[in-house]
Amino acid sequence: MTQNWYSIDDAHRLDTPALVVYPDRVKANIDLLKTMIDDVARLRPHVKTYKNKEVTLLLLDAGIHKFKCATIAEAELLATCKAPDVLLAYQPVGPKLHRFIKLIHAYPDTKFSCLVDNAAAAKEISDAARGYKIIINVYLDLNVGMNRTGIAAGFEALQLYMDCAVLGGLNPMGLHAYDGHIHDVDIQTRTERCEAAFEPVLRLQQDIRQRGYPEPVIVAGGSPTFPIHAKRKDVECSPGTFVYWDKGYQLGMPEQPFLPAALVITRVISLPAANKICLDVGHKSVSAENELSKRIYFLNAPELKPIGQSEEHLVVEAGNDHAYHIGDILYGLPHHICPTVALYERVYIIENNELKGEWLNTARDRKITI
Repeated sequence: MTQNWYSIDDAHRLDTPALVVYPDRVKANIDLLKTMIDDVARLRPHVKTYKNKEVTLLLLDAGIHKFKCATIAEAELLATCKAPDVLLAYQPVGPKLHRFIKLIHAYPDTKFSCLVDNAAAAKEISDAARGYKIIINVYLDLNVGMNRTGIAAGFEALQLYMDCAVLGGLNPMGLHAYDGHIHDVDIQTRTERCEAAFEPVLRLQQDIRQRGYPEPVIVAGGSPTFPIHAKRKDVECSPGTFVYWDKGYQLGMPEQPFLPAALVITRVISLPAANKICLDVGHKSVSAENELSKRIYFLNAPELKPIGQSEEHLVVEAGNDHAYHIGDILYGLPHHICPTVALYERVYIIENNELKGEWLNTARDRKITI
C-alpha cells in the first residue's frame, strides 16, 4: 500500500499543534512557478507566506532575485540572506521610516525600495532621506480596487509621481498595483476584472513616460491574478502563497496546480460526546478569520465537521459510530496559510515521511535586530 505523501512515521515525536513543511514540495512549487512566466527576472515573490531563511535561499538558488515584503523584519530577513532587491510594500511613516533607513545603512548590498501614496508621506520620506544623505527608491502605491491604501491611477497620481521626482532624496522607480480583491473562481471572470482594474495603471505608465521620465516599472498582483499578469510584457509579478499553497487557493484557483506543502498537525485530546471529538487546534494554531468551516481541512479525516473553536480547542462532529481515540493524529491543511505561519515560531521539516529538523520563522516577529 502506497503511503500518503503527508504521513509522518515518527509523528509521535511532535508536540501538537505543530506546523510542518515538506521541502520537496516547496521546491516543486518554485520550479512550477518558473514555468508559468517567460522571464524569472519578472518574479518578485512575497515573503509574507513563509517568513524564514531557508525558503528564501531556495528561491535565490532558483534564480529569483527580487522580493516583496510587508514588514521591516521581513525586509531584514531578506537582507540577511543577501537578497539583491527588496520592495517594502508598505508606506513607512513615523518610527517605521527611521527603521527603514537603518536597514538601508545596515545592508548596503541590498537595494531597498518602499511605497508612497500621498504628498505628506512623500515629504516625510524625502526629509528623512536628505537628513541622512541617502536616496530612497519609491514606488507609487495605486488603489486598483482594494480600497485600503493607494492613490487612484489618474491626474493626482501623475502629479504625485512628478513631485517625488523633484523632492530631494527620492527616486521614483515605478508603480505598485495590488489587486487582491479579485479572486473569482472562474478564471475568465477573474481575467476580465483584472484587465479592467489594470487598464488605468497602463495609462498612467504611458503618461509618465510621455513626460520624459524613465519608463516606470510596474509591480502587480498576488497569487489570484498571477497567471494573468504573468502573460504581460515586462510587468513584475508578486505571488506569495505558491510556496506552501493552502486549501483556500486550492479551491479558489483551480487553474494553478501548486502542491500543498505545509500542514498543521493536531491530536485528538478529548471525547466530549458520543458523536464529537476535540482537537488541540484553536484560534492560536490556525488562521481564524474565515467562518468556522473554512479554517482547516483534515486530509486523513475529510468527514469531520467543525462545530466550535476557542483559543486552544476545536470541537468537531465525527458521527456516532466514529472510531477516533485519544491521541490520534490528524493532518490539517489550513484554508489560509499566510496568517497561520505567523502563529508559529518554527516549522518542522518532513522528508521521506520522517521528521528531519526545523526552520525558524524569524520574520514572524515585528523586530529582528532593527
